[in-house]
Amino acid sequence: MLTPALAEDLHVVGPYGSYQCRAAAYLLREVRSITLGSHDTTSPRLALRWLRERTSHITDQLDAAHAQPGRHWLTDEPEHERALAYLATGTAYQLTLYDEDTRYVLVAYPGGAAS
Repeated sequence: MLTPALAEDLHVVGPYGSYQCRAAAYLLREVRSITLGSHDTTSPRLALRWLRERTSHITDQLDAAHAQPGRHWLTDEPEHERALAYLATGTAYQLTLYDEDTRYVLVAYPGGAAS
């Protein structure tokens, strides 16, 4: 549930106007990636929200040992604040998760910013 202050923050347009969010899987020994989702939004908080949702979906499908880093990230509030600071200042934020033969890359970045 969102508090009224947080709900207001979510709808404030960030200084870059737009933020792109992408998730992809990279299989070992494969040249191409598999797109797992993408989303464009208007604020760093909404970009972080999307990263959290996609991370949750990915970790739900991994075995317990490989899901642990993603589950830890989902509860790491200081890291979320760092991600927000990166996005708000024009820097991309990336999270990478692994299992035996796949690398999952989730990234958010300000539109038009050199990251």
